Amino acid sequence: MTGIEGNAGRHRRPLRADAQRNEDRLLETAAAVFAREGAGASVKDIAREAGVGVGTLYRRFPSKELLVEAVYRQEVRRLCEAAPHLAATLPPVDALRTWMERFIDFMAAKSGMADALRVVLTDDGERLQTRALLAEAIDHLLSGEGRSVARPEADAQDVLMALGGISLMAAGEDRRDLATRLIDLLLRGVVRS
Repeated sequence: MTGIEGNAGRHRRPLRADAQRNEDRLLETAAAVFAREGAGASVKDIAREAGVGVGTLYRRFPSKELLVEAVYRQEVRRLCEAAPHLAATLPPVDALRTWMERFIDFMAAKSGMADALRVVLTDDGERLQTRALLAEAIDHLLSGEGRSVARPEADAQDVLMALGGISLMAAGEDRRDLATRLIDLLLRGVVRS
């Protein structure tokens, strides 16, 4: 357990393979729809776009808030789990850049769910835990696999805060391309020459 599953994740029984595929498809689709349309997106539209009935959605997630929470937790988990994989399969700077791009996409989805997340995630401890997990993923990319690419003064928490700022600026301007350009600037400051 990565520490982000919450109470709901600890007590769930394993799903049949087909039910797990449906849930995965629902969560992936919901993340994309929330990023595109915000938390006001229709659950019926999410179910239809995922290729499942609305009854399937409600059996897994009896309320929209539970769907939002599950999407958020899955996206954090995926982002954190991506760091070791990227570090093992890509050159260090490419791994870091790829993870940063994924972080920006995560923040776009999170922004689309912001109002609902304020209701669901009321525990400051959980937000701090998520921040720590994300910083740990960045730290792995900065210094993992025995091939440190970071300047000695580069701190994972600082990089995370910079990425958060980049995400806010790009979202405020409604320009995803701006995020990529700012990531390149950030990398120039973080990566050793």
